[in-house]
Amino acid sequence: MSAPAASVSIVTQTSVRPESADAFAQWQGGTGAVIAGFPGFIEQRLMPPQPPLQVDWVILQRFLSLEDAQRWLSSPERQARIEGAAAMLVGRDDVHIVNDAASAARTAPVSAVISTRVKPGMEAAYLKWEQKAAAAQSRAPGLQGYRFEPAVPGVQEDFVAILRFDSETNLRAWLDAPERQALIEEAAPLTAEFHTRTVQSGFEQWFRDATPAGAPAPAAWKMNMIVILTLYPTVFLWGLLIGAPILSGVLKLDFPVALFIGNVFSVFLTAHLVPWTASRLGWWLAPAPGGRVRADLLGAGLMVAAYAAMILAFWKLF
Repeated sequence: MSAPAASVSIVTQTSVRPESADAFAQWQGGTGAVIAGFPGFIEQRLMPPQPPLQVDWVILQRFLSLEDAQRWLSSPERQARIEGAAAMLVGRDDVHIVNDAASAARTAPVSAVISTRVKPGMEAAYLKWEQKAAAAQSRAPGLQGYRFEPAVPGVQEDFVAILRFDSETNLRAWLDAPERQALIEEAAPLTAEFHTRTVQSGFEQWFRDATPAGAPAPAAWKMNMIVILTLYPTVFLWGLLIGAPILSGVLKLDFPVALFIGNVFSVFLTAHLVPWTASRLGWWLAPAPGGRVRADLLGAGLMVAAYAAMILAFWKLF
């Protein structure tokens, strides 16, 4: 019997005008009544700001599946609720789609940053278009979340949207989708110019060869463990054999300079060691669905054993 699919949460961070705090809380209560009737809905939580640790309002909405969450994100009912709250918001919006299973936690390996210069007087129409675009992209496979930052006169002249996807393949599929191209044409009369750039984040670029094409990046904790596996001996041996005796001892370099040189060397060597190591641990980074738990345990145990062996070896030999 296959394991039940993990629930999915939509976590929304938004900035509310101080004078609208009470009205926003009441509005969110009305939204709760609407979302309660959606298939797959489990619960909604509203967390008001708690400065200085939390300055935004945070809304958590849980669903039984990703499909249920996507249906809510793209629904006319949600769009109508958002339009009703527009006057209360400063404009910033950050939406995350999160798998509630702890073992499924991942980074977003690729993002698209879209900056748009809106024609004067067209700002309100563009914001409505942005809501429509957000509803459409929420149905795109692999979307992990998005962030929207409005223009700030005199500070930031462009509207900025950041889309986060689980793979470059899924991001490219959305960017090239006919539905998105139609949306861009629809917005053309409102905009003066726009630019899109793709950003690779974190360590994911080192793990491409160990991940099947189009598949999500490995779990963040696995990538971190492999980076530590290669970085620890690199830093230790560099400091022992080169950093202390040569850079500091012979060349008499100041510590900040010697440390900088060591960091440059460590990153360069790690960038070569991590892909080599990851390619030999593909069975752990991207295990078959049926053997995922066993592979996760074996791989984690192997990593811990390797850490212990290196520490013991360095301790005894040096």
